[in-house]
Amino acid sequence: MTAGQFTGGGASGSYLEQLEAAKQFMHDHNDFLVVSHVQPDGDAISSTLAVAWLLDRMGKRYTLANEGDIPGKFSRLWGFDGILTLSQLPDHSSYDTIISVDCADFARIGRVSEKFTPDAKLLNIDHHATNDRFGSRSVIQASAAATVEIIYDLSRHLEMEADIDFGTCIYTGLLTDTGGFRYSSTTPKVMKTAADLLEWGVKGSELAEAFLERMTFQQIRILQRGLATLDFHKNGRISTIAVSTEVIDATGATNEDMDGLVNYARNVEGVEVGLLFKQRNESTVKVSLRSAGAVDVAQIAQSFGGGGHVRAAGCTINGSIEEAIRRVVEEVGNKLP
Repeated sequence: MTAGQFTGGGASGSYLEQLEAAKQFMHDHNDFLVVSHVQPDGDAISSTLAVAWLLDRMGKRYTLANEGDIPGKFSRLWGFDGILTLSQLPDHSSYDTIISVDCADFARIGRVSEKFTPDAKLLNIDHHATNDRFGSRSVIQASAAATVEIIYDLSRHLEMEADIDFGTCIYTGLLTDTGGFRYSSTTPKVMKTAADLLEWGVKGSELAEAFLERMTFQQIRILQRGLATLDFHKNGRISTIAVSTEVIDATGATNEDMDGLVNYARNVEGVEVGLLFKQRNESTVKVSLRSAGAVDVAQIAQSFGGGGHVRAAGCTINGSIEEAIRRVVEEVGNKLP
C-alpha cells in the first residue's frame, strides 16, 4: 500500500459534514484497523483508544496497531494493552478498513501500512494544518487543539453516552497536546470540554502528575546532557539542543524520555525558535521545532519534508547532526521577522 493510493480522498464540506461522513464510514463497516503515527505521543495514543472505545460501543471488531513500542506511562488508559506493535500483528494479516488518527501524512503511519490491502478504505482523523488529506474519507480540523477534540465531537455526533474511561482518554490527549492547557491552542472550547470531563469524574490532577510532572531517571540524565549542548544563534533569537546517538545510548533515554526537551531551548528569554536535534544514526537526524509565536515552524518543517503546527513541528533530515543544525538554523534565520 502506498501513499499515492490515498491521495486526494479527503476532507470536503463543512466540519459537520465531515463528522457525518465519518459516522457513516464507521456504521458501514464492521472490522477496523486503527493506527496512529510512529513514536506516538499522548494525543496519538489517547485518540487510538478513544476511537477503539467508540467502535467497542458500536459492537464493531477492531485491531489497534503502531509500528513500535507504546510509552508505558499511558498504561492507565482504557484499552492500552490492546495496542499491538507491528511485530505483534500476525505475519500474514491484512486489513481493508483503516482509521488513521493524528497522522499529518500517510508516511507517518510507518510500516504498519504494509498490512493494508491494495483496495483498503481509510478514514483520516487529524488536527494538523499540514495534513495532506490522504484517505477515502477525512475529518481535518486544524483549529482543534488535539485530535481527541475531534473524536470527542464525533462521539457527540454519534450520540454516544460516554463514560469516565472515554473521558480520561479525551482529557489526556487535550492535556498533553496543549502542554497542560498552556499553549495558544487552548481555546474556550477546550476548557469547556475539559470542564465537562472533570464533571464526569476524570481525575485531572492525577493525569497532570502522571503525564506532565513525573520524570524518569533517564529523563533527568538526558536533560543534563542535552542542556550542556544548548547553543544560541542569530543574536540569541534561535537556540539549539543536540543529542547524539552516543549520548542517547549512554543515558538509556527513549524517545519518550526526550519528549519536552525542545521546550528548554524555546523557553529561554529572547528566543523565538527552539530546536532539538536527535541523532538516530550517522546519517539521519530527527528535528523538533518550537516557536514562541512569530515564526511558522510548520512551514519550515514542510520545506524539509516534515510538518506539524504553526508553533510546533518536526522533520527528519539526512546527513550529520552538524549539517542538520547548519541547514535548519539557516532556514529559520531566513524566516525571522
